[in-house]
Amino acid sequence: MTFNLSNLKGSIPPIITPFKKNGDVDYETYAQLVEFQVKNGSHGVLINGTTSEPSTLTTAERNKLVDIAVKTVAGRIPVVAATGSQSLWESKELTQHAVDAGADCLLIVTPYYIKPPQRGLVQYYLDLTKDITTPWMIYHIPGRTVINVTLETLKEIKEKSPSFVGMKHAVNDLGFVTECLAEFGPEFKIFVGLEELSFPMMAIGACGLMNAVGNLRPKVLSDMCEAVFENDMVKACAYHDSLLEVNQSVFYETNPIPMKYMMKHMGLLKENHHRLPMVSAGAELEKRLDAVLLRAKMI
Repeated sequence: MTFNLSNLKGSIPPIITPFKKNGDVDYETYAQLVEFQVKNGSHGVLINGTTSEPSTLTTAERNKLVDIAVKTVAGRIPVVAATGSQSLWESKELTQHAVDAGADCLLIVTPYYIKPPQRGLVQYYLDLTKDITTPWMIYHIPGRTVINVTLETLKEIKEKSPSFVGMKHAVNDLGFVTECLAEFGPEFKIFVGLEELSFPMMAIGACGLMNAVGNLRPKVLSDMCEAVFENDMVKACAYHDSLLEVNQSVFYETNPIPMKYMMKHMGLLKENHHRLPMVSAGAELEKRLDAVLLRAKMI
């Protein structure tokens, strides 16, 4: 069955990866977290996004998370699989597995650390997706990858890759969003990747969110998106404002350190373990996050 691209919109949270104390991935809890998103109104799930700590996972582990998500969702909402790496060959392996597993869309991050020129980005994406008919998007997050994508690069990729449909934009740059929509039209899928810009970016044409806070409050984010779709901007803005401090708290320390601690405190996770060099929240951060959750009436 061909995926209906019109369903790719709304709140699509990047699911965290739960770890056991010994460092193993807790796949059982992961499936429960995916089901939690379905039951709480998320419009989709993003697998192996930044919040999932994918650079600490093996290729086999990332692939298994995609398999579990597709099986758990069972067609009820779209599954977006993040399949990018700094290695073209690893990205190809991850991408092909996600396609074969039945992911509805692919999200491919700009290669990190390497800092390629724009012509290298074009060739990378075209080579990676040349045999792929599954819709795919670029994950634009220069704060992590230290590389920006230009409008000219997007135009060349759009001209040469029929399955290229959009971008997750994790940059404080609303002007670039407007430029992209003016160039490619409203059908170009732009997802918000920064919590603080959730409502502002949707107000100027973004079709949805891929925000870490969705791990905590999926219903509020899906309701905000629905309000935008209904053109009720006052209501949507109110939802956005209600999450101000929670949105800020996600970045009190590197994501997903605060996220996992808050999920544990809310009873969504048994433990908030990470893999080195990521570490769990310290006592001072825990105290600060406890106060945020209390003020937000989330505990």
